Amino acid sequence: MRLRIIGSWFSKPFVFFTLIMILKMGLAQIVIFDAGSLWKTMIAGIPSVWVAFGLIELLFPRRKLGAYLIADLLMTCIYFAVIMYYKYFGVIVTFHALQQVGQVTEVKGSVFSLLHPYFLLIYIDIVVFWILLAARKSVRTWGKRLAVRESAKYASVLLVCSLIASVSTVWTHRDSVNELRQAEGMGILNYEIHTLVSSVFSGGITTAFANGSNEAVDPETITPEKIANLKQSVSSASSRDFGVAKGDNLIIVQLEAFQNFLLDLKLDGQEVTPNLNKLMRENKYFPRFYQQVGQGNTSDAEYVVNTSLLIPQYGAASQDYGDLALPSMPKTLAEHGYKTATFHTNDVEFWNRKELYKALGFQHYYDKSYFGDKDFVGFGSSDEVLYAKTTDKLLEMRAEGKPFYAQLISMSAHHPFNMVPSEKLSFKLPERYQGTMVGDYIQAQHYADYALGQFVEKLKISGLWDESILVVYGDHMGLPIYSLNSRERDLMYEIYDRPYNFTEMLNIPLIMAVPGETEPEKLTVTGGQSDIFPTVANLLGISLDNHIHFGQDLLNSTSNVLPQRYYLPTGSFINGNGIFVPGDGFADGTNYTFQGEAPKAAMATKEEYDRALELLRLSDSYVSHLPKHN
Repeated sequence: MRLRIIGSWFSKPFVFFTLIMILKMGLAQIVIFDAGSLWKTMIAGIPSVWVAFGLIELLFPRRKLGAYLIADLLMTCIYFAVIMYYKYFGVIVTFHALQQVGQVTEVKGSVFSLLHPYFLLIYIDIVVFWILLAARKSVRTWGKRLAVRESAKYASVLLVCSLIASVSTVWTHRDSVNELRQAEGMGILNYEIHTLVSSVFSGGITTAFANGSNEAVDPETITPEKIANLKQSVSSASSRDFGVAKGDNLIIVQLEAFQNFLLDLKLDGQEVTPNLNKLMRENKYFPRFYQQVGQGNTSDAEYVVNTSLLIPQYGAASQDYGDLALPSMPKTLAEHGYKTATFHTNDVEFWNRKELYKALGFQHYYDKSYFGDKDFVGFGSSDEVLYAKTTDKLLEMRAEGKPFYAQLISMSAHHPFNMVPSEKLSFKLPERYQGTMVGDYIQAQHYADYALGQFVEKLKISGLWDESILVVYGDHMGLPIYSLNSRERDLMYEIYDRPYNFTEMLNIPLIMAVPGETEPEKLTVTGGQSDIFPTVANLLGISLDNHIHFGQDLLNSTSNVLPQRYYLPTGSFINGNGIFVPGDGFADGTNYTFQGEAPKAAMATKEEYDRALELLRLSDSYVSHLPKHN
């Protein structure tokens, strides 16, 4: 009798599907919040599931099983998307990522490389149910028996109580600046709804900033002086190296997924990046340089470097800001007589670059239509083709008698790092690295270094080297912590001789070769991609004192505060001591030191935290009020 009662109870779809959703919450917990409490996840997540189930009991009593299956499918798709996205970006995906749907076919190799087979188990109940419904009459009969209305009173009480619990959970965690903490505290489904509602009603600026306000700032009050105050930076108009390269060309090379640890790295006696090592040793090198990109990755790096503005909280800058008239490096240099062009072997429509380049004011762009399909690697012609054909165009630009600014976007060493043809791979991997993402990454970047070495040689032979500043930096990290398995994490420990963490993952190189400067220099000031524009402007003798920018001249800086978002929770920042990541706020945050150094007494201060948040708010507010471009 007791077994019959238990069986009858579990045969109710409300109970049955609740148990299924608990299992799926558990899978998300293991992948994303591995250090968290499963009970906490259930308490936060079940009310949002019961809201949906309560509506089904009230609105679809005659089609109950079908409604539960559809709800199960929709919620499963959300959990699956969250898990997959976290494995690369380390963040909780929201509806803003729908803007990226058009990019998925281009990066399907990256997507599939992150797909662990056990993730697909999240769909197994749905597959089994549909098979049984098609094959077993008894299951269809069970579905028909379910087509009865449960007590409307109980269903209504359940719905109201679940809704109150969900709202209370969201309200309790609404002020946390850390998106991961918010999602864990609210429950993933509640967090997704909260993000959508907050974005709609607050115009997109949804973070609780330093002054407790979500409101945008009047753009008239945003001045270079105000930003410099927050950055604690100084004018470079009469400072070191101002104008030492006045009138010279500017060539900026953005290296795909290139991290700083590759420089000077040897595996079993083999140099991974011999050409970049030579550049580093003979020129200006910034070892404490960090990415400032978000959802747009490579295109975000182009945006930040060319504007010295900060990325949007959600979405890619090229898509969110591509229709705006952005103050930029190409426009500033054009005002000083420069020809400007950007070079990328992929289709210009990818990541909405055609609009982004208009927004930035590049006079010319050269994409797949210029480089063609010759020597195809991954998404376009190889880096060798990029550098060879770009050199031809640079010589044409020089012949016009004006200085030029050219940005080159390398792409051959793109995730998942196994796209470079084997005949181009000359680095012999030690056996322990073979068959790993770390090994594939090292081989791909060795090829990228080889191609860059050819470009440097062409610049020297052509005479462009002696009349051009060359800037080389990485666009974003290549080996996300979240994507590495235990074997790969062990390999990274071997490389660093310490655990691989945020200070290692986000560290990219910056190298500057300046005409006439023969003494190498290693500058240990902390810097980021927003600092490239003001640093280059200083070398070219161009003052930015009346130009809104959020970076600073690294040649004349001793300290820096770099706000981070997306790859780290909002409220994170990098200073001269390391990386600070908030908990719900500053008080429960965590510090990560540089290069395995011992923690200092005051790694990060509340004042720096407030300044970092305020810089984000100012940048968001400033860009949101810019006019559209033609």
